[in-house]
Amino acid sequence: MSYKKAENLLPTELVELIQKYVDGEYIYIPRREDNKKSWGSSTTTRRELDVRNSTIYDDYLSGMDMATLVGKYYLSSKSIQRIVLKEKRKNL
Repeated sequence: MSYKKAENLLPTELVELIQKYVDGEYIYIPRREDNKKSWGSSTTTRRELDVRNSTIYDDYLSGMDMATLVGKYYLSSKSIQRIVLKEKRKNL
C-alpha cells in the first residue's frame, strides 16, 4: 500500500474537515464492499501455496512420514497435519 497526499486528491474543504478530527495523523480508509479483492488475487501466492499443499499431500500419500515432511517443507507438524487433512477433504 502506498500513501497518497490528501491535498492532491481531495477538495480543500474536505481536507480541512478531516484535519479537525485527525490533524497530521495517518488514517486508513477501507475499500468499499463492492470493491474488495480476495486474498491472493493480485499475486501468485495463492496458486503457489495450492501447488505446494498438493505436493505435500502427494508426498504423504506416497508414504513420506510427518517428520520427513516437516523437514522437507520447513513447516510445523501441526501445519503439515492441517494441510494433509484439508487436501484429503478436497479430494473426496
